[in-house]
Amino acid sequence: MGGETQPASGSRQRIDKWLFFTRMVKSRSLAQSHVQSGHVRINGERCSHPSQMVKPGDRVELTLERRDVILIVRLAGERRGPYEEARLLYDDQSPPPDETKRLTPYEQATRGAGTGRPTKKERRAIDRLMSDED
Repeated sequence: MGGETQPASGSRQRIDKWLFFTRMVKSRSLAQSHVQSGHVRINGERCSHPSQMVKPGDRVELTLERRDVILIVRLAGERRGPYEEARLLYDDQSPPPDETKRLTPYEQATRGAGTGRPTKKERRAIDRLMSDED
């Protein structure tokens, strides 16, 4: 990709490159998979192709693992730079995070200690307590 030209300021850019340059995702391939799995909306419409173009003024809604992000495109990126540089590419319109923590699928599948069905040992202890009350 050595001959690839960078977009001029204020021009259109692919959504996968823009998400990568804004540091919303760690790699461009992750950005492409987010787009293809339907986690990205541009101006309220689901984006299904990583090659879809965004321009300044577009509203990008991105569903990440633990939060939903709403961004307004300011500029097309020229490179993946430091956070301070990436922050200039968008206006963050995201609502404040909820008080409830969004759980990952792994966290949803695991049970805390003492929750769920009792073990055989716990059932026997309960039976002993119930028989002692009689």
